This record gives sequence, structure tokens and C-alpha cells, in this order.
Amino acid sequence: MTADEGAWLDTAPWGITPRVAERLRATATEVARDWGVSLGERLVAGRFSFVAFAGEDAVLKVVPIEDDEADHEADALELLDGDGAVRLLRRDRARRAILIERARPGFDLSHLSEHEAIRVAISSALKVWRPAEKGRPFRWIGDLVPRWLDNAGDHYLVRQAKEIYATMQPKDTTLVHGDFHHHNMLSHGDRWVVIDPKPMVGEPEFDVPTFLWNPIGHLPTRESVEVWISAFAEAGLDANRLRKWAIVRGTYQGLPLSRGLTAETSPQLRVVRALL
Repeated sequence: MTADEGAWLDTAPWGITPRVAERLRATATEVARDWGVSLGERLVAGRFSFVAFAGEDAVLKVVPIEDDEADHEADALELLDGDGAVRLLRRDRARRAILIERARPGFDLSHLSEHEAIRVAISSALKVWRPAEKGRPFRWIGDLVPRWLDNAGDHYLVRQAKEIYATMQPKDTTLVHGDFHHHNMLSHGDRWVVIDPKPMVGEPEFDVPTFLWNPIGHLPTRESVEVWISAFAEAGLDANRLRKWAIVRGTYQGLPLSRGLTAETSPQLRVVRALL
């Protein structure tokens, strides 16, 4: 997640503080009652929001107001309309609640071999990346990345990342997922669908780096990074731009270091160092 760590985030497995979690649970219970759906237990996968099965075929999600990167999740799902993404069934803007279809069987890309994961990721990405305009309603990456780099702290990698970013002039014509990786792609029948977008307007190359330091537990190497970059380059993306975005995004997502991580064990910083 790329949100600035604040008082609403916790280091516990749930990801958010008990106070925020209880607030979201209360809202989810209220929404489920109003919509006439049964609400299951909170799912572990929803670390930064409240996510639970709603009946047999749907999932109810409530996003905290503190997570502004998810402000337009429903707008992106509405735009995609089930083509490459889970289908949006219902939304409540005021309560930041959405009802989405449940992906079945619902296993993610981490269950596949690297070769198959790359194939599926590219195929799915080409469905998600579609024309969009900033402000209608999506934010532009160019308005956000400088802030995220500033929040990464005073570190020599941040200074290098800022120098690289200054040469890039990000585009503003394509809807990007914003958190596109193995665990946000689920099997659904005979196809694959994305979940949990943090949608913005930008360029396709922006979306690829998160694959380089995933799935959870993966320790990237120079070889693994180049395999993914080469695959997306063969699909038509700019390899040099992919490398630049991987350095920029890896820096602001990897710094400051999370508790228990070092520069050698941080997956994001391992990608950055592999490319510098």
C-alpha cells in the first residue's frame, strides 16, 4: 500500500488500528442491514479496510476515509464493468461501501508458476489499461508521486529517485490500477479478474513495478526483475520507462523502512538496488 503511514495504520496483521477496524465493522453491519445481505466474518486479506463475504455470491467492502487512494475504487470498477475486474453491484458513496461480485474459486497469481503469472498479468493488464482523463474523476499520478517521494525521507535513494522522476514527465491518458500485483488478481471461473484498485490516471508502465516485489515473501533478484520487465516490454511497453518507474515507486514504497525490514530485506529496495 502506498498511503502515508499515519495514526490509522497499525503494525498488527490487520493493518489498521482496532479503533478504525471497529468503526468500519459498525458501518459494514449497518450497510448490510440496509441492503438486506448477510455479513460474514472479516476476511484477513482486507488489511486496510473491512472486507467480508455478503451472502453466497458477493463481497461487502468498506474503506476508511483515511485511505484517500481508494476514493475512486468504485468509479474504476464501474468503468471496467466486469471486463477484467470484479463487477460492481452496488455502492454507497457517503459510507464508502461497495458490494462486488465474489470471485470463485478466488485463488491469486501467487499459486501459478512465474511463466504463467506473467502471461496472465499481461493479458489482464491490457484489459484494465484503458483511456481515461484526469479529474473525471481520477487523480493524476503526476500530482501524487512528488508528495510520496517527499514523504520517503532524506535518503540517498530518495535523492536519486527524485532526479530520475524529474526527467519523466508522466502521461495522463490511461487508467492505471495503482496496486497491481499477484494478490490483487483472482481466478473467476475460466478467467482472471482484478480487485482492490487504487485508480489513477497515468501510463501503463507505472503499474508494473508492484509485480517486481511480489508475491509476499518473494525476494527479488536482478534476474527476476529483468524477466518481468522484458516480458512487459515484449508486450509493447517501454523497458527504460519501466525501470525508471520501478526505481521511483520502489523508493517511496520502501522508505522509510517498515519495522523489521532492512535495506537488504525490503523487497522494494531490493528492486531499486537491482536497477541502479
